[in-house]
Amino acid sequence: METTATPTHCPYCALQCGMNVTPLPQGGVEVTERPDFPVNRGALCGKGRTAAQVLSPAVRLTSPLVRSGGRLVPAGWDEALDRIAGALSSARARGGPDAVGVFGGGGLTNEKAYGLGKFARVVLGTSQIDYNGRFCMSSAAAAGTKAFGLDRGLPFPLEDIPRTGCVILVGSNLAETMPPSLRFFGELRDNGGTLIVVDPRRTRTAEQADLHLAPRPGTDLALALGLLHLVVAEGRTDEEYIRERTAGWEEARAAAMAHWPEHVERITGVPVPQLRQVVRMFCEPRAAMVLTARGPEQQSKGTDTVGAWINLCLATGRAGRPLSGYGCLTGQGNGQGGREHGQKADQLPGYRKLDDPAARRHVAGVWGVDPDSLPGPGRSAYELLDALGTDIRALLLMGSNPVVSAPRAAHVEERLRSLDFLAVCDVVRSETAELADVVLPVTQWAEETGTTTSLEGRVLLRRRAVAPPPGIRSDLEVLRALAVRLGVEKGFPADPEEVFEELRRASAGGPADYSGITYRRLAEENGVFWPCPEPPADSAPVSHPAHTDADADGMYGANGAHSVGGPTRAPGAVHPGTPRLFLDRFATDDGRARFAAVAHRASAEEPDAEYPLLLTTGRVVSQYQSGAQTRRVAELNAAAPGPFVELHPRLAARLGAVEGDPLAVVSRRGRAVAPARITAAIRPDTVFMPFHWPGEGRANTLTNPALDPTSKMPEFKTCAVRVEPLGAQE
Repeated sequence: METTATPTHCPYCALQCGMNVTPLPQGGVEVTERPDFPVNRGALCGKGRTAAQVLSPAVRLTSPLVRSGGRLVPAGWDEALDRIAGALSSARARGGPDAVGVFGGGGLTNEKAYGLGKFARVVLGTSQIDYNGRFCMSSAAAAGTKAFGLDRGLPFPLEDIPRTGCVILVGSNLAETMPPSLRFFGELRDNGGTLIVVDPRRTRTAEQADLHLAPRPGTDLALALGLLHLVVAEGRTDEEYIRERTAGWEEARAAAMAHWPEHVERITGVPVPQLRQVVRMFCEPRAAMVLTARGPEQQSKGTDTVGAWINLCLATGRAGRPLSGYGCLTGQGNGQGGREHGQKADQLPGYRKLDDPAARRHVAGVWGVDPDSLPGPGRSAYELLDALGTDIRALLLMGSNPVVSAPRAAHVEERLRSLDFLAVCDVVRSETAELADVVLPVTQWAEETGTTTSLEGRVLLRRRAVAPPPGIRSDLEVLRALAVRLGVEKGFPADPEEVFEELRRASAGGPADYSGITYRRLAEENGVFWPCPEPPADSAPVSHPAHTDADADGMYGANGAHSVGGPTRAPGAVHPGTPRLFLDRFATDDGRARFAAVAHRASAEEPDAEYPLLLTTGRVVSQYQSGAQTRRVAELNAAAPGPFVELHPRLAARLGAVEGDPLAVVSRRGRAVAPARITAAIRPDTVFMPFHWPGEGRANTLTNPALDPTSKMPEFKTCAVRVEPLGAQE
């Protein structure tokens, strides 16, 4: 047996850590460190280190399943595919194209996300497509687009973080969600920089900080506005930068001045001296950054909240300058690329807008269809799930487990059950797959080649390292087979590189331009940062060195991008990619960044006499997302065997709760039960539950689907609950 190590990337979070995968002569697969990849430099968390265990036939799907007599039973591929095609055709015939929905995932490769979006719009003709990435980065994406004209998780590489002066990390517990990244923040402090963590809990990440702020959940917007108020009051604004590189300052300043420090302290619970300390730590260094994650984003005002944190960067001249800026710590493995290439309800490949006539013409030309045949924008993720069984009668779902991961999950489960037909493509028999009429077993990360885009905007090549078990096909093969059965003979190749070549053409000229990226370049260069336009036809081949680091004065070398579109280059030279955005201009029509004139408002659901506490949710280090894969790894389960309810000792004493005894957490949407975990690391008015588990401990039974009006992000991070001790007998 061939036992050569294949360099590839982890299947989990958006760090996309480099690793080597080697099939072993005695069977099984070994994952080892890959020090050459600059993001993790060989380090792997427990999830990455054990990722190969999910490749085992013992824990994954190995045959198509079809529902018969109320049970899922093994079937052949032709029978399963025929059933899906027939059900989709029948639903369309009865209810029109929008009677069929498509739901994707932020873990799908760029090729799969592209193929799924094209399949929905060209083969099915439906507008009803979205994906679970809507639940992750959509508020940051909306705010970034409004402010800068472009959304890319980080506008700079992670390697810039240790060389800035201060980082404000808002609502991220990266010590548990992406542990290898913590070294960048440790190096920041070693270099004399400071780390400020904003989180209602004193997490493992907050333990590493120079200053930890613990605001009341749902008040991050007020906190950011209060900091901007102090920046203005203390004369710390960069007036020249504001004048030359921004627009909308007067309105944003007026809004911030209504949030004076004492008022913000009453809203957030963060003392005024801490607010002043943050402003001092952030403004005194030459460079600084604000990084947000799901905490401020998963709110019904998430877009405004992120906009307020961006305002802080703009007012102090900390965006579009070396070693400074705003960035979003993207969560899912391909959360960035997944929202760029067409599986989102309002987008076409290259991050083009579906309602833009020029974008429709370009993409339709690549696809060989009439632009008028493409449907318009459809429902966002939760809205789509909420409509299942009403006008949407059939659903094709790839790479997602909304029974566990969606807000108001019991309702979503009920809507899935109400469908006439549900087809699921997955690598494991997830809780959502259990509800399906047909389940298709598909290849996973180490068994297929494809590209992903990391939180840095670095496009990466995942390489096939092992053969899948017999009887398993790729998602691209599934889409091709279904397209043929539905009357579209061409346009859906199963070869990922062929799909990527078409994606390059479809993205050309768009905000997320991949046209200058090839599989060969990705293999040779350890990834390429977009935008990377295609070189002119007369360009000569050139070498593609990795981007250079910033020098001691904070200026970039020749390959550090000077503008939105990339660095200055000789005529005809191949574009090296754009590791750093906005250094000359922003991606708006006039090159100026836009302030957001926003004001604090309450969460969609505040505590009251019946539900007096706040619930916030999140992750633990040994599980990932809905846990569909990590819950099948014994080592990870031993470290994190099940859900829990974290609460403060004062709250526990008031309730009579005892460590380890079961607690019922009740919201207006349902009830979850899990053991008590008592700790002073959380606010007394707040309880925390991780969201990785199904069943009675399912945290998302409780969460509120109230949507941000711009991003359509549900309010996962705060809702009103009560807590009831059940006693040791239950």
